[in-house]
Amino acid sequence: MISRLVSAAILLYLLGYALFVVLLPRPADDRQTDAIVVLTGGPKRIERGLDLLERGRAKRMLISGVARTVRPVELAAEYEADQALFECCIDLGRESVDTRSNAIETARWLDKREFKTVRLVTTDWHMPRAGFELSRQVSEDVELIGDAVESSPSFRQLFTEYNKYLLRHAAVFLGI
Repeated sequence: MISRLVSAAILLYLLGYALFVVLLPRPADDRQTDAIVVLTGGPKRIERGLDLLERGRAKRMLISGVARTVRPVELAAEYEADQALFECCIDLGRESVDTRSNAIETARWLDKREFKTVRLVTTDWHMPRAGFELSRQVSEDVELIGDAVESSPSFRQLFTEYNKYLLRHAAVFLGI
């Protein structure tokens, strides 16, 4: 009996992992939103956010998780973006150090500006957990649109992220 339960749990875990890998989120459509939030930590995330902002797909953008020593002029130069765009429309979030604190920082930023639609930009493998964390922090009247940056994650990267995703759900379920 116990071996069957253990086998069923392992099978369920492996099927969940397979679904996690096969159903990685995709880039969003080109719809207009009030805001864009980019979570630092992966390639092409900031580029995606800048492209959307430059094309007028949102009014304002938050880059969450920026090191305290980074200045807007440095980011503008690194990404070959117009400095005026950083001055008018981009905020650098410097309070967060992980996905959970990204969500808290983002929720405060959205609430302060009363934005109701937000496009979340992060890497495809990171989107399920990032979206989960952000959905827990923002009010119910805020529409979240996941805009995944496609990548080629390794088996190890996907395995690690899947486990973080499961552990975070378990922690929330247990009230931790």
